[in-house]
This record gives sequence, C-alpha cells and structure tokens, in this order.
Amino acid sequence: MKMNEGVEWAMHSCVNLSWLPGEAVTAKRLAAFYSLPTAYLNKQLQALTRAGILTSVSGPKGGFQLARDPHKITLLDIVVAIDGPDDAFRCTQILKQGPGADPKADYTKVCVVSQAMRTAELAYRRTLAGQTIADIAERVVSTSPDAPASTRNRFANLKS
Repeated sequence: MKMNEGVEWAMHSCVNLSWLPGEAVTAKRLAAFYSLPTAYLNKQLQALTRAGILTSVSGPKGGFQLARDPHKITLLDIVVAIDGPDDAFRCTQILKQGPGADPKADYTKVCVVSQAMRTAELAYRRTLAGQTIADIAERVVSTSPDAPASTRNRFANLKS
C-alpha cells in the first residue's frame, strides 16, 4: 500500500498546530517549517479543512488552526481526508472469469484473497483510528521534551 505523501505532511502539520493552540498559521509558514512546496501543502490543508480537522482563518493574521481538540483527531481522520475513504485493496472479482465460476456469487465475500485483504484493511484502519494527534504529540514529547517550545520558537521566526 502506498499513501500519498500529503498524509505525512498533514500529520506533521497537525502535530505542530497542536503546540500552537489558538494561533492561525499560514500555509507558507507551515511549508517553510519542513521546506515543503507551499502550493502542494496548501492543497492538503484545504482537504483537512473540508474534513473539519482544521479551520481556515482569513485576514492578515489568518491561516490554519486545529478545528478540534487533538485528542479527537485520529490518524485515520487525516488519512481519509487526504487519500479518501476507499479501501487500499479493491476486489474486482476476477474469480468470476475463472474456471468453474459461479456468475451469481459475490466473490468479494467468498474469495479467500479478498477476505484476507479485508482483514488486513480493518486492522490497519483500527490501528489508525486508535491513535490521535495528541497521542503522537505526547510520544514526541516523551523523546524530545523541548519539541513544543522549539516548534513555537521556530514558527515565531518564520516569515508569513
């Protein structure tokens, strides 16, 4: 399975925004933090806004901020906002073309390959749904206690 690189960018941006509560940060500043292309990151931020994960604030002090408590934003929320809700594996029921196939059978349900992939998909989604932006931020702090303050300082020094 290959995720859009925007998923990684969106997750890091949300973690950083969790350390800047109440502060709107422009796409340009968020992109500059990791030397990312602003226009492409902005597309990811807009997708997060449409999904209700971020809010967009207009005006001279505008930008993006978390729309919800970071404890209520799961990694699955972000993946779905960026990559869409479709499963990674899509059974096309090729068994219907095989020898002895039953044209009335729903092979998405009886195919062992489809069942195995669906089981893996559910495990993957449960794992992502069980982790929040707050969880990730807390894990970062456990290994780098100065990360929130360092992030705030770096954003303070980035140009809008």
